[in-house]
Amino acid sequence: MLLVDVYLDKSPIQGIGVFAKHYIPRGTLIWKLDPRFDRCIPVETYQGESGPVKSYLDRYSYPDRRDPNYIVFEADDARYMNHADEPNCDVSSPEETYALRDIAPGEELTCDYNHFFENGFDFLGDRHP
Repeated sequence: MLLVDVYLDKSPIQGIGVFAKHYIPRGTLIWKLDPRFDRCIPVETYQGESGPVKSYLDRYSYPDRRDPNYIVFEADDARYMNHADEPNCDVSSPEETYALRDIAPGEELTCDYNHFFENGFDFLGDRHP
C-alpha cells in the first residue's frame, strides 16, 4: 500500500502514472506490502484465467520475488507506477519501496521493473492492445 499522498494522471512515459501530491524527501518509505490489502495470487490461478481478467493481471501484477508460486497484485494506485531507467523509487526490496532522491510535488513516481524479473525486464503477458 502506498504510504504517501499521490494522484493518477496521464503519464509522459506510458498511459497512466502515479504522481506525488506533496514533496517527498529522499529515503521516505513510499510503499509497503500489506497482505491485508495487496493480493498474492497463486500462479496456477493466474494461468487459469483468460480474457479481460488475464489481460488486467498481465498489465498490473508482477512475480512475487519472495515466492515464485505467486504473483503480486497491488490493491491501490501503486500498480500504475511506470518504469524508468533512472527511477526515483527503489523497489529492490520485495516488501518496501523508498524514495531514491527528493521527489517534487507533481513529479511522477517511477521504479525499475528489472527488479521484478530474474532475467531482466519482462512482462507477465502482452501489455499492448
